[in-house]
Amino acid sequence: MLAPEHPLVADLVTEEQRAAVDAYVDEARRTSEIDRLSTETEKTGVFTGSYAVNRLNGEKVPIYIGDYVLMTYGTGAVMGVPAHDTRDFVFAQKYRLPVRIVVAPISWDGSDLTEAYVGDGFMTNSGAYDGMTDDEGKEAIAADIEKNKWGSRTVSYRMRDWLVSRQRYWGTPIPVVYCDKCGIVPVPEEELPVLLPTDAEFIPTGEGSPLASNAAFLNTTCYKCGGPARRETDTMDTFFDSSWYMLRYISPGYAEGPFDPAAKSWLPVDQYTGGAEHAVMHLLYSRFFIKGLHDMGIVDFEEPFLRLFNQGIILGEDHEKMSKSRGNVVNPDEVVNGLGADAVRCFMMFIGPWDQGGPWSEVGINGVARWLNRVWDIVIREPDDLDNNQVDPQAVRDTTRSLHQTIRRCHNDLDRFKFNTAISSLMEFANHLNRVWAEASIDSATWRQCIESFLLMLAPIAPHVTEELWERTGHAYSIHQQMFPSWDDDLAAEDTITLVVQVNGKVRDKLEVPAGIEEAAAQELALASPKVKTYTEGKSVNKTIYVPGRLVNLVVG
Repeated sequence: MLAPEHPLVADLVTEEQRAAVDAYVDEARRTSEIDRLSTETEKTGVFTGSYAVNRLNGEKVPIYIGDYVLMTYGTGAVMGVPAHDTRDFVFAQKYRLPVRIVVAPISWDGSDLTEAYVGDGFMTNSGAYDGMTDDEGKEAIAADIEKNKWGSRTVSYRMRDWLVSRQRYWGTPIPVVYCDKCGIVPVPEEELPVLLPTDAEFIPTGEGSPLASNAAFLNTTCYKCGGPARRETDTMDTFFDSSWYMLRYISPGYAEGPFDPAAKSWLPVDQYTGGAEHAVMHLLYSRFFIKGLHDMGIVDFEEPFLRLFNQGIILGEDHEKMSKSRGNVVNPDEVVNGLGADAVRCFMMFIGPWDQGGPWSEVGINGVARWLNRVWDIVIREPDDLDNNQVDPQAVRDTTRSLHQTIRRCHNDLDRFKFNTAISSLMEFANHLNRVWAEASIDSATWRQCIESFLLMLAPIAPHVTEELWERTGHAYSIHQQMFPSWDDDLAAEDTITLVVQVNGKVRDKLEVPAGIEEAAAQELALASPKVKTYTEGKSVNKTIYVPGRLVNLVVG
């Protein structure tokens, strides 16, 4: 399959097909690449009248011209594989070309093929390569082609030229001038940067670049001959600036260069959070810039961002993407004014996994707002009121364990962007605090420790209410300057665990046993279980498999 613009088209087309090919090529040239690549556009083509010979099996293969093959991708010539490429399959169906399955999973003959099979499998209908995995087949075929000197492996890049000029005010001026005598003249390095005028018309008029109407900016002198010249009035794509903005953000006010060399100690960026739509735009350009700066010796790292996380989107209550046409748009300002920013933040984090988002819900956000009000009521209670009651040591132990378990879960969940489960843990702990207060079963010191740690865990999620409560509970400004609480694994450990007992691999009982129980004691308790005895009586234990803290499996016979 050749691109319509391929230089070999003129040589390969036969006289019988020339009129059809010329008409097709002319039509394809008038179609944009976006339309030609669109999955919504019908794929079309025309036969050249010529054939290529597959050197591996000697078969003749018809040569077509297809509009979805581009000269800007690879060499502008591709091998059609209808059974294993969606576009090729549709093309073959339309032009009644044979569809040969050459990769298939085990025990599938392809007789029910209704669409391209794009999964992994084993080579079939491939002669000497039959039975190989598809990866092994690719390697073997490439090796044979090179061995016979029919061709060689090469790397093709999908990168294209970057058209950086834009007809807008906001952007980096392109540093060239146009002189009638000298032609295009670059602005000398010592004259950089070219600054934007502050009195220009910012809004595009549809009549070219806004800078073209600013005579003071437009008219200048040639840097070669000193005669009259005109500045370039297009500006660069804003990605030209945002591709390295992380370097400038941490160099405010630095005037000796693009960024302070000391800023390199902060880089590369630890965490990049943004939508998936950035993958082929900002991330691509930023990597390009940083790799270039690295090659120039300006930075000592090649990748700008160490970790990427793409957040989901908030849907309408109808589970559809918010849009004015659907009438399901929620104005965040109105919700913030009504329930507060913290309620909005908490609900958006609680709505579902952060990388998936979820549907907006009036019921849901009102529920979160009520929970924050309950948190307020719990936190402002007077701890000294507990000192007049009988303290239950077991309740103190249970509360301390719950606190350290919550800190551990919350820390780990926040670090993994699992905000919804972190909030769930805080809700569970708030319920625990409410219960022990009602029972008056813990001392004031334990209560204060729990409240302080609870506020510190909640602070990244609800920064405003926790700041207020932090000061109301006697702490100095600001909660956001404190360290996240730490946990003690020993204090977080359960006193007892549930031990699963298996006999010959099948679950026969579940026992509550002390945490840290040794294998011998676990086996003894397992054998003493009436439920287990039913399956072990009269038999000998040949082997015991013990997984500490989880299960004991008795192999009997």
